[in-house]
Amino acid sequence: MTQGTIDRPAGTAPDWTIPQGWDRYTAAEHAMWDHLFERQAKMLPGRVATEFIDGLDVLRMSKPGIPDFDELSERLMKATGWQVVAVPGLIPDDVFFDHLANRRFVSGNFIRTPEQLDYLQEPDIFHDVFGHVPLLANPVFADYMQAYGIGGQRAANGGVIEKLSRLYWYTVEFGLIRGAADDLKIYGAGIVSSYGESLFALDDPSPNRLGFDVRRLMRTKYRIDDYQQNYFVIDSFEDLLEQTLNTDFGPIYAELAGAQDIEIETILPTDKVYTHGTQAYARAKVTA
Repeated sequence: MTQGTIDRPAGTAPDWTIPQGWDRYTAAEHAMWDHLFERQAKMLPGRVATEFIDGLDVLRMSKPGIPDFDELSERLMKATGWQVVAVPGLIPDDVFFDHLANRRFVSGNFIRTPEQLDYLQEPDIFHDVFGHVPLLANPVFADYMQAYGIGGQRAANGGVIEKLSRLYWYTVEFGLIRGAADDLKIYGAGIVSSYGESLFALDDPSPNRLGFDVRRLMRTKYRIDDYQQNYFVIDSFEDLLEQTLNTDFGPIYAELAGAQDIEIETILPTDKVYTHGTQAYARAKVTA
C-alpha cells in the first residue's frame, strides 16, 4: 500500500483517507467478496493460525457482502482499539506508518474482477480486509502492528525503509508460525487471502521455510510477482512482538548498511531450516 513520493489525489483528506462508499458497491462486487470469503473460510481451518480463525468473526457483518468499514471499525475498536480507513491506493511511506502507529489500518476500497480472481497486482479490499483485519482483533498482533508503524517512522528518518519493509513482507504479508503441535501454520495476509498460495506455502516442496531471524530477514530479497521462494517461521506472536519491542534497531541498521543482500533462494549455514526447498517452482518459471 505504500510508495515513496507521490502526489495526494484530489478528494482525499490530509491523511489520504477517503470515504469507503459502501452504498456504491454493486451486487456483483458483493457477490465477489462472498465467493472469495466462502472459498478461503472453508479451506483455511487446520492450515492457518488459530488466532486468525478466532478473528474471522469480526468480518461477519450484519450487512451482506463487503464489510462496512464503520461497523467493522466499531467492532475492532472494542477488541483492540484499531479501526479500518479507506485510501485511494498507494500512499506515501510516512502516511502509512503514521496510520499504523495510531492504530488505523489502511485499505483500498475496490474489489477484484472475475478476471482477477486469483491474481491482481495491487491489493484490493479482499486482501486488505480479509487478509489483515482478523489478526488485528488479536491483542498481541495488534500491538505488533502498532510497534511496526512506530518503527517505520524512525526508519523513515534514518533512510532505512527498505530494510524494515522486508520485515513487514516476511511477517505481516507472508509469515508462517509454529502450531501447537510444532506443525507450520500460515498467518501472513498475502497467503491467507490467496487460495493458491495458502496451499503452496505449506504443501509445495519448492520454497525454503526458515526460522525467523531479524538480521537475516532484513538482508533477504523477496518476490513481488509470484509465490514466495522463502517463508520465515515465527515461534509465536508474543515472541514476534517481544523481539520488535525489545530490539534496538539502530545498531542493526548500522550493521546491515555494509552487508550484502542475500539472494532469495540462498540457505545460510546459520539458518534454522524447516524445509530446504527444491526451488523447482521458481526455476520452472524462469525456464518458461
